[in-house]
Amino acid sequence: MGTVNERLEELADRFSRIAADYDESQVGEEYRACATLVIDHADPRSDDVVLDLGTGTGLLALALAADAGRVVGRDISEGMLEQARTKAADSGIENVEFGYGEFLDPQYDGRLDIVVSNFALHHLPDEEKLAAIDAVADLDPRRFVLGDAMFFGDSDPDEPLYGHGVDAATVGVLVDALTDAGFAVTAVERVHDQVGVLVAERSSDDLSDGVH
Repeated sequence: MGTVNERLEELADRFSRIAADYDESQVGEEYRACATLVIDHADPRSDDVVLDLGTGTGLLALALAADAGRVVGRDISEGMLEQARTKAADSGIENVEFGYGEFLDPQYDGRLDIVVSNFALHHLPDEEKLAAIDAVADLDPRRFVLGDAMFFGDSDPDEPLYGHGVDAATVGVLVDALTDAGFAVTAVERVHDQVGVLVAERSSDDLSDGVH
């Protein structure tokens, strides 16, 4: 295993190579089901700022832009970001902004209300997943909605759903990490034995007191 930067560069290059065909050839049923649930649970208000981590071609960001005040999409793949920008321009969506950013360093420091992510966190090793959840908490959103590969049962299933470098965690590990970071997990949606959506909320008191 290479360094973190080497792993990110390899991952970014891999996604940039498939970016042009990603929506048609790479997005499966579970991904779309998760995305729909993430969008529904995000439920932004008209003045909310939403951060989409691992935005890819902008599926979540562009869908949420209709209801949110502003949406910021972050990804490590310039090829995927270019697809997202093209889709936004073609649709006339102006309240979105796409740029480079990582889970541990989203390169965004403005006001933020909601963080969403779909099928991106699993690319991080478990230790970095936990650090990423802490990093999201440090951004002080009131809500974090995570759709991803996650194990509801055995963490080493006989028939793994994905075999392309996915390093999924168990639901319990993710829920514990969210709780430790100061969130209350308010919904757990099971899409598949190995796919789900977690909804985590912070109270207004926690946000005003800066509790993490």
